Amino acid sequence: MASYSLFISLVLFCLNNLISLSKAHNNGFSVEIIHRDSISSPLYRATETEFERVVNAVRRSINRANHLGQSLVSPNTAEATVEGYEGEFLMSYSVGTPPFQLYGIVDTGSDIIWLQCEPCEECYNQTTPIFDPSKSKTYKTLPCTSTTCKSARRFSCSGEKCQYSINYGDGSHSQGDLSVETLTLGSTSGSSVQFPKTLLGCGHSNTGTFHGKASGIVGLGGGPMSLITQLGSSIAGKFSYCLAPLFTESKSSSKLNFGDAAVVSGAGTVSTPILPQEGKIFYFLNLEAFSVGNKRIEFGSSNSSNEEGNIIIDSGTTLTLLPDDVYSNLESAVADAVKLERVEDPSNLLSLCFQSTSNELDVPIITAHFSGADVKLNPINTFVEVADGIVCLAFRSSDTLAIFGNLAQQNLLVGYDLKKNILSFEPTDCSKK
Repeated sequence: MASYSLFISLVLFCLNNLISLSKAHNNGFSVEIIHRDSISSPLYRATETEFERVVNAVRRSINRANHLGQSLVSPNTAEATVEGYEGEFLMSYSVGTPPFQLYGIVDTGSDIIWLQCEPCEECYNQTTPIFDPSKSKTYKTLPCTSTTCKSARRFSCSGEKCQYSINYGDGSHSQGDLSVETLTLGSTSGSSVQFPKTLLGCGHSNTGTFHGKASGIVGLGGGPMSLITQLGSSIAGKFSYCLAPLFTESKSSSKLNFGDAAVVSGAGTVSTPILPQEGKIFYFLNLEAFSVGNKRIEFGSSNSSNEEGNIIIDSGTTLTLLPDDVYSNLESAVADAVKLERVEDPSNLLSLCFQSTSNELDVPIITAHFSGADVKLNPINTFVEVADGIVCLAFRSSDTLAIFGNLAQQNLLVGYDLKKNILSFEPTDCSKK
């Protein structure tokens, strides 16, 4: 009920703002998102090799799955769900008047916008300037008497100010003032798009494993405080993204689209229901099976709850994680179909690897059979090079949570229509989108 009450109060809180915005952004808009290992990323480390980046991403996937799974089992101890690392995708945006530019971690598995703020009682080492709300003409803290402040467990009072507090599964936390501020996104058309009175957390105490040039989280999840929910009718409940191939030296960026710009309807588009689960911020889908050639691997009902939806789609997890039995059957089918020499993963993180010296990887297409949508996964979606001449299946078993990760989503335009609860896939060359 707390979640529902918060949603209603946020709708009332933002209603006037959204009515005015709906006309302003009628045609939709797009922003650039940058993979953390892109040469254009502020987190790019030139001293790392391509293979070190891949191995680090695999490790982050494993850690993230554990934390996301924990948040489902014990939501009170892992209220938000991104693990305390620098994230997989970043977005440049601005807050305040005059606009103050910063980088946020874009995450479909998180439901809040927060950033580090001065004065810092205890802040992690952010290597870019920290936002000072006292220098903004449009910044306002939310009072304790507000309906929003009273309606959810993560909010509390300190004097007359409403406070938020988020505890992460790895021991990291963010705490500060719940506030309203103007948020500005720089669209790919060259013009900026402003959203006044956006609800966000201004963090004065942020500790743990966050660090670097990123200043907090931009949540795209299904919760009431996420950017998507707050934009609401101004984007008609629609957003999409197109993830360009990862782990390349290309400067190609990925795109995050809103409103009319997010409609997915081109040739080859397939759609599947998004299955909302009360109190959950993730986007759940129903995966019926995989097929490798003519061999079909049923997913079954391996999800731990009785609710519908057995896998989440997530932009912040690199690998695709599957229940042990499903993964084991899929691995066997792929191993039988691939006629390359089998070798060990040097990092011992992935279990099905092959020797491949050819640029053209001779592996079968794997089809993911979602309810109503057959999504063909090409080698770029299913295999990753972990060392010179060694490629591994980019899937892994998990006993916590099934996740359809971002490698599997490369070169697919993935559209979310949250009014109709439909998710669509369109095969696309995302480096040219």
